[in-house]
Amino acid sequence: MNTISLEVEDREDLGRKATAAIRKEGKIPCVIYGGSETKHFSISKLEARKVVYTPNFYVVDVNVGGAAHQAIVKETQFHPVTDEVMHMDFQELQDGRKMTVEIPVKLEGLAEGVKAGGTLMTKLRKLKVKATPANLVPDIKIDVTELVLGKSIKVGEIVGYDNLEFIINDGVPICSVEIPRALKSAAAAEEAVAEGAEAAEGAEAAAE
Repeated sequence: MNTISLEVEDREDLGRKATAAIRKEGKIPCVIYGGSETKHFSISKLEARKVVYTPNFYVVDVNVGGAAHQAIVKETQFHPVTDEVMHMDFQELQDGRKMTVEIPVKLEGLAEGVKAGGTLMTKLRKLKVKATPANLVPDIKIDVTELVLGKSIKVGEIVGYDNLEFIINDGVPICSVEIPRALKSAAAAEEAVAEGAEAAEGAEAAAE
């Protein structure tokens, strides 16, 4: 599992003015919950970038109040206008206790449909799952090698992740190989020619 450490500062004053002052200093107020007690701290915008603006899934190491904690980013709140990070929630990992997380999808291999001229389309970039900390993985790898034109791989077809409980319908497609318009037009033209030939042959047979 990918782990990253964040430098944090403890918070004692939780009032609105104190929170505004933290943001004015270019820092982000944060909270970590899920353990024996909820704790508050702040991090710099630079530190936040490590876990916010990334496609990767990390377990985060933080030291709050002299105690080390392992957690995941549970929620990030953004400013509605500037899109700046306003607040972050972290959920502490507890051995044996399942938690809900979103894990990135990683497609592997060259699909047969792509070799035939199709385009590989990703429908879901992350999958919501339930898992214990011991069973967390950095990504969910899906082999697309045998995926042909016009077909998709669905959630229910994922293999190798029996310790993850997928919180999504089995029939939802994760990726597919789309048939380009040019190929569709060519196929339609070939079909029309074939149908015309069959009709001509039928007409000749009837005339005889």
